[in-house]
Amino acid sequence: MQVVYHCGAHGTDLYRMVKTLMQNRDWLLANGVESLTPAKHRDVFNEALKALDGGPATPEVEQVLLDAILETDHPRRLIFSTPTFLGKAERAISVDGLYYNAAEKLAALANLFPSADVEIYLALKNPATLLPFVFSQDATGTYEQVMAAIPPESLRWAPAIRRIRAALPDQRLVLWCHEDTSLIWPEVVRNIATMPSDVPLRAGLQVLGDIMRPEGIEMIREEMSRETRLTVEKRRAIFAAALARHALPEQMEIEVNLPGWTQDLVNQITDLYDEDVAEIAAMPGVEFIMP
Repeated sequence: MQVVYHCGAHGTDLYRMVKTLMQNRDWLLANGVESLTPAKHRDVFNEALKALDGGPATPEVEQVLLDAILETDHPRRLIFSTPTFLGKAERAISVDGLYYNAAEKLAALANLFPSADVEIYLALKNPATLLPFVFSQDATGTYEQVMAAIPPESLRWAPAIRRIRAALPDQRLVLWCHEDTSLIWPEVVRNIATMPSDVPLRAGLQVLGDIMRPEGIEMIREEMSRETRLTVEKRRAIFAAALARHALPEQMEIEVNLPGWTQDLVNQITDLYDEDVAEIAAMPGVEFIMP
């Protein structure tokens, strides 16, 4: 059995993956794939994680978990999608680095089903926009309380992914940049759901619908209908053209208003993020979905 954890990061998904998979539920179930909503597994997982304290579940505990959450018999692939797998948004930040505890949390999740083939899916997000999201959450303390003496430019993705890779050396790790999501969303969904390219994907334009005018979605549908053989490259070109003409500026631009931040600091953090993405994409054992 394959067990998939789609883990955010914070501010990247807003449960779109869950909603999209639910739209394609008929195909998933017919092909042995069961996508569980957070409400279905949250309490069960929390109780098990607390009891196991990071250790591996016994075969008996594994079966109890499956009996508690499954709606079908003997699925070949289970998908769990929620950013709370990485804890509260505030915990993305620590003096030790960005998502310092993510490796430990993901290893504990993998140990819920030690007999399964575990896969981790995670969208990276520029810390220059991740931090404003974190501090927009009600449960997060003030900037001064959380950041203390932490230099914002020290919050890097590459060390976090190296820790995750070291903690889960044998598990599949699939990553992409949140900033590319509008162009690659169909590929991300198909990858996580194991849906072939010739199977119609419902709600495949959902992400684009959130960030562009309705005319843009109409343009995309018209352009795609004209293609006798719609390749990934052609579809992405159509998406990019529609975004260029019909994107909603307020959805594409993120205002960064944090104490002491300047445009120079935002640019520096973004440059460091680009460096980290290049390093991560080249790491052994990492699958990176590129636009």
